[in-house]
Amino acid sequence: MLQDRVENLLEEAFQENNSLFLITLNISDQNHILIVIDGDNGVSVNDCVMVSRKVEGSLDEDELDFSLEVTSAGATEPLKLARQYKKNIGRTLEVQTNSNKFEGNLKEVDEEGILLAWEAREPKPVGKGKITVNKEARVAFQDIVQAKVVITF
Repeated sequence: MLQDRVENLLEEAFQENNSLFLITLNISDQNHILIVIDGDNGVSVNDCVMVSRKVEGSLDEDELDFSLEVTSAGATEPLKLARQYKKNIGRTLEVQTNSNKFEGNLKEVDEEGILLAWEAREPKPVGKGKITVNKEARVAFQDIVQAKVVITF
């Protein structure tokens, strides 16, 4: 019941700012409501405040004892939704599948998965030494165990 009420309130909040979307909604046995959001253009403190006010203002604390936490997806958190991948096109991702680990520039995102590109040093076909070659890998969403944006300074 509380889950449905909060989901409906979140839908209303996301209609007011359609660049925002839900990553996680968790309601504990003690009615601690944790909402993790992300946005196509990032998430500001004002975005978190807006979502918090929308939910908290519509739930009656006299009727229901609850606590509320609204936060954004952290920079080091794994990507979970296709929409998160789309907003990170052009950035470097570290992608773990069951059989491989890739690190490359996110070039494309479609309904089935992602396309990563990177440069690798490989032995020359003839002679000694190495050459730089461009590599690509298409990875289906269903094969991704974990994907994170690589933060560089």
